[in-house]
Amino acid sequence: MGKRYYCDYCDRSFQDNLHNRKKHLNGVQHHRAKKAWFDNFRDAATLLNDERSKEVCRKFVQTGQCVFGTSCRFSHMSEKQMKMLEQKIDDEKRQKEDPDQDGSSERSVDEWLSRREKKLAALTSGRVLRMEEEECTENIEIPPYLLSIPDLPPSLHPPPAGGWRVTVHNEWG
Repeated sequence: MGKRYYCDYCDRSFQDNLHNRKKHLNGVQHHRAKKAWFDNFRDAATLLNDERSKEVCRKFVQTGQCVFGTSCRFSHMSEKQMKMLEQKIDDEKRQKEDPDQDGSSERSVDEWLSRREKKLAALTSGRVLRMEEEECTENIEIPPYLLSIPDLPPSLHPPPAGGWRVTVHNEWG
């Protein structure tokens, strides 16, 4: 049995020889699958420009579906979706121009060093380091979709309000 070629775009495998590979790579299905893959990574501005240059798909507007799907040469976006895309582009531009506009300034190195010294002192003395609840919740941003997952692994749970208990093991075995 010879080697097999697997195409990630098409999710297909076939015998790997020059004729079969050329035939597959030049095929319409491969080109469509490859285009669909790279379309997933286009930025919002490019998508908006492409959709604005297209006319509205009458079949999609009337029935809510189109037999051509993503390869349709007409637009399947509603005005509301286009406005949302414009808003997303504007937000991205504002974020690029002024990344600190939301008022969250980075903490200084001195603050970080002082907190680090406190943690090291707590570790060497063997006592438990207590963090303020507001500081603990301020640093932790958990996506809401993670909290909705049942049986979430402990590594993805937020730390307890008082911090974890740190114990120093001086003895082995």
